Amino acid sequence: MRDESVSTLITFEHPLNERVRTFLRLEHLFQQLEHFLADETANGSRSAIAALLDIVAATTRADVKNEILKELDRLTGNLSRLSSQRGVDTAALNDVLGDLRRATTQVQHINGPIAHRAREDEFLKAIAQRSSIPGGTCSFDLPHFHYWLIQSAEQRLARFNEWRHDIKPAINAIELALHLMRTSSATRLVLAEDGFYQEALDAVIPAQMLRVTLEAEAGIFPEISGHKNRFSIRFMKPEHQGRATPHTQTVSFKLTCCIF
Repeated sequence: MRDESVSTLITFEHPLNERVRTFLRLEHLFQQLEHFLADETANGSRSAIAALLDIVAATTRADVKNEILKELDRLTGNLSRLSSQRGVDTAALNDVLGDLRRATTQVQHINGPIAHRAREDEFLKAIAQRSSIPGGTCSFDLPHFHYWLIQSAEQRLARFNEWRHDIKPAINAIELALHLMRTSSATRLVLAEDGFYQEALDAVIPAQMLRVTLEAEAGIFPEISGHKNRFSIRFMKPEHQGRATPHTQTVSFKLTCCIF
């Protein structure tokens, strides 16, 4: 039997700069891709293709490779400065620095822009062109796609692995960077009076991301806005019909300002 006294916690994240915003979106898309790759049906592959095309589009709009290398360099510099501080676990620190160096090397060895293989693949280009049309990827529109979907799961996965070749190192680096951000700052228990909370941020040590954790059973969600100097959180209550309304009672929640 389920223990009703155990609460389910849910975390909402909000980026405070464009680089972290891009990283969070790519992490989200890659999680979708990996989820649907585990589904060996034709519909699973369709959904995986959609996630892959979104990754291609997201990496086309910005120089993601350069942004990843800049972030890895920033994190390496921050951690290297900790090595001289008293009480630091040198072995653990060296392990993390080693992970960062390996991630940097792997990203540097990507031949061309991230997702270049998928971006230049004529088969994927044809699917992308039809994807903007509702139902545009059905069998009579794209018979080649329909034929590919009825091939064995092993054949389809092998093709996905080709497309992911210059994406996986970038995603690994992004996941490492986000993990360090999420785990290197202390979490505080704070109160939002009348469902609203705001706080000034240290401009000298800019925060990268905010994390708001609360009980799912509370039936509310946060709307977060902010930049490097200040942020605010308004808790909202979803309605059965219509738009969500402001929650006007005091809310206890956990807040993490990821400044690393």
